[in-house]
Amino acid sequence: MDSAEPGRLLAGRYRLVEVIGHGGMGVVWRARDELLSRDVAVKELVWPASFTEHERQTACRRATREAQLAARLNHPNVVRIYDIFDEDDQPWIVMELLPYRSLRDILREEGPFTPAEAAEVGLQILAGLRAAHAEGIAHRDVKPANVLIGLENRVVLTDFGIARAADTTTPTTAGLLI
Repeated sequence: MDSAEPGRLLAGRYRLVEVIGHGGMGVVWRARDELLSRDVAVKELVWPASFTEHERQTACRRATREAQLAARLNHPNVVRIYDIFDEDDQPWIVMELLPYRSLRDILREEGPFTPAEAAEVGLQILAGLRAAHAEGIAHRDVKPANVLIGLENRVVLTDFGIARAADTTTPTTAGLLI
């Protein structure tokens, strides 16, 4: 499947502006919510052309589950989910736009943190994980690329794509490469 193009209007309200991130099976766009007049992030599923129909359906279910799980959380250290909709037979996830840098990029560009800085980042990640665990959600993919750091050193955990909730079946399929 080809990625969408800038300027495209989704669900009658989200206008794609520019790509701001890439992941294993998705592209994150900065978009404009024309109904509410605010900027948002929209996650588009993009999978390899070699995926079978079953693998595409599994990816769609995973994206829907990611949105449903993350939407249960309301915590400053977890990305906020605003909406989910289907277009082109795939789910799209609308999230809080965080014009932040990933922990991975910061470490690559600036080197290691001081012990105090590392402790502050770690405590905020821990706070987000505690909020998730209180809702019965295990993130299962905490890594520097999924941690964003922004204004006033707010640390936000993103990408619940392989998260697992205690009250749902396992979201991964044996043999499916993520």
